[in-house]
Amino acid sequence: MNSALMQLLVRWAVLALGVVLATRLVPGIAFDSGATLLVVVLLLSFFNAILKPLLVLFTLPFIIVTMGLGVLVINALLFLFVGRLVQGFTVDSFWAALGGSLVVSITNLLVTSLFKGSRRPPQPLPPRKSKPDDVIDI
Repeated sequence: MNSALMQLLVRWAVLALGVVLATRLVPGIAFDSGATLLVVVLLLSFFNAILKPLLVLFTLPFIIVTMGLGVLVINALLFLFVGRLVQGFTVDSFWAALGGSLVVSITNLLVTSLFKGSRRPPQPLPPRKSKPDDVIDI
């Protein structure tokens, strides 16, 4: 299987785990079925890839003034937006969305740190042998 495809599937699985944990830990967040969870994961990953960079760019002064806390507001708004779009996925309030986005972010941070710890460091390339007849033209 392609390595990029495998990385995408792992990211989606981690995001799904974060959403499931958010529904268990944060009151006011719920989903009906596995199909709903799949749609939520796809929309969240799409919005994080497309909308979030644009929102961060347009709100950069606010993010700088709040010393990065504005990014939490953007994450919560995206979470709330997905809750409004997907039938069967409910996010009751902004505060529930903020808690859910924090749970998803912390889950992502923990799981990726576990995977990075088990990854082998890259091996250095062997030194290149030069030939005596190599000429540098100027």
